[in-house]
Amino acid sequence: MYALSLAAFAVLTQPAQAGKCWKSQVARAPRHYVAAEAEKPKTIVETAAGIEDFSTLVAAVKAGGLVETLSGKGPFTVFAPTNEAFAKLPKGTVEDLLKPENKEKLVAILTYHVVPGNVMAADVVKVKEAKTVQGGKVKVTVDGDEVMIDKAKVLKTDVECSNGVIHVIDSVLLPK
Repeated sequence: MYALSLAAFAVLTQPAQAGKCWKSQVARAPRHYVAAEAEKPKTIVETAAGIEDFSTLVAAVKAGGLVETLSGKGPFTVFAPTNEAFAKLPKGTVEDLLKPENKEKLVAILTYHVVPGNVMAADVVKVKEAKTVQGGKVKVTVDGDEVMIDKAKVLKTDVECSNGVIHVIDSVLLPK
């Protein structure tokens, strides 16, 4: 009877232990998944959307229909104007550009801020100009620690994203 009791005890406790193991594995899975998501690098658009000082830029990218493109594989280098940079434009300019009838002009301006490839700060300072996605060329000048893209001062460099890099600038670049 003692042998039967041990066998019955073993059979009765195994499903509970198996269930416990199964549940603990499931309990661990969501935490592991959440951690993996948190570690996943963000795209240029996701990164910009997470920075309050790029809210005007993000609104413009949405109005221009460029979210999918700038969230794509890339790589892209974006010279990203801050909200303050957009505020330097003549009054009403941003509001006009965001209107559907001005989408083509908005896209031209936004794509003038994008260079194909992953161009880090160390690479930017080695060139005199760069061809933009819009088709024009931006002038690059370096004077000591100061880097200018056309007439915009680079404020922060090398904000790395999963599909490229962002360099923060203090003015909106306008195609010639």
